[in-house]
Amino acid sequence: MDLRINKIKGLQGELELPGDKSISHRAAIIGAMSSGKTTATGFLNTGDCLSTLRCLSELGIKIEGIGGEKLAIHGRGLHGFKEPEDILDAGNSATTARLVTGLLSGQDFFSTITGDDSLRQRPMNRVTDPLVRMGASIWGRDKASRLPLAIRGGRLSGIRYTSSIASAQIKSALIIAGLLADGETTITEPHLSRDHTERMLRFMGVDISIKGLLISVQGGSQPKAMDVDIPADISSAAFFIAGALITGDSELTIRQVGVNQTRTGMIDVLKDMGADIMFDRMSMKCQESRADIIVKSGRLKNARISGDIIPRLIDEIPVLAVVATQAEGQTIFDDIGELRVKETDRIKAIVDGLQKMGADVKEIDDGFIVKGPTPLKGCQVESYGDHRIAMAMAIAGLVADGETTIRGAECMQVSFPGFEKVLQRAAK
Repeated sequence: MDLRINKIKGLQGELELPGDKSISHRAAIIGAMSSGKTTATGFLNTGDCLSTLRCLSELGIKIEGIGGEKLAIHGRGLHGFKEPEDILDAGNSATTARLVTGLLSGQDFFSTITGDDSLRQRPMNRVTDPLVRMGASIWGRDKASRLPLAIRGGRLSGIRYTSSIASAQIKSALIIAGLLADGETTITEPHLSRDHTERMLRFMGVDISIKGLLISVQGGSQPKAMDVDIPADISSAAFFIAGALITGDSELTIRQVGVNQTRTGMIDVLKDMGADIMFDRMSMKCQESRADIIVKSGRLKNARISGDIIPRLIDEIPVLAVVATQAEGQTIFDDIGELRVKETDRIKAIVDGLQKMGADVKEIDDGFIVKGPTPLKGCQVESYGDHRIAMAMAIAGLVADGETTIRGAECMQVSFPGFEKVLQRAAK
């Protein structure tokens, strides 16, 4: 599918966006590990999260309301999952593949999990290596560093693990395995990554210890079934925030977005760049903070984006690069090598796309440099099958002269069903 975008005057009005993808995954998986019925209101019924639901269904979990406003997950406890009759398919979802691998490692049966062409190229050893240390038997391509993986789960033992990467997926996979293990499991990460797993476990009654960058869980801790209310996804809101900032006549309110501090790095950077962004009607539900986000267009200056803030905005870097093309001065994106092992090499993809549109952007070893403000011109660009690249290029098209065509835009369904319609509704 090709998506065609034309230049607009601004984004106006009020928007309600789909539920948070990260929280939706965790509501399903942790709900399945509970005893009783967990309900999830605002569950994101789209590609990645549906992959998680399919895997859980194959593992014997009864799920009601798929595709509706409220999902019901009937948990079977920590060790109540059943051996799947077929290969589990995580689709394009690395969150599904890594978290479910942690879950499977502690179940007393054999299973196999795979994914699509893109996911089969992404590194899995960052979770399989510590899981093998805990006692799981895991086989796969390149010494269990690539899907498909064959897993013989069983009795796990808690470990102390220091991760070299700040990754919520690694951390969450090991926390889940730790709940299934004997003894205590302790994980330390170099910088704070998103903490939705820890928050949801606390909400569901698990005694999880958090001391700075060190997290500990006791094996056998049983989550309690709860009603989970999922806020709108800030990673989806990021595209509209960016669009409102760089188009000339914008005032936009995005309703009840999750503003967990481990996810608001983009907001912090944009405010440092001079952005007019406010939070209103803040509240806390299910251990997660949320607010209306109000954003107005205005002049922006350059920034240096690197270091420990990167895990807090890793998914928003493609659209931040678009914003940087319209900011005064040189914006440096560094320490973002993790983007090379996402759905595509996002560093190369965003540099290639913006260069085609006339942006002054240069790739460096661990990132890229953008000089602005630079007029953009509409042209044909590739999505590379990556939902965040497709949507970032759509936002670039809002300020480009002429028509911008994004090829392969159907990949946006992975995280944001109906993106084009929401954009059309707000465009003026």
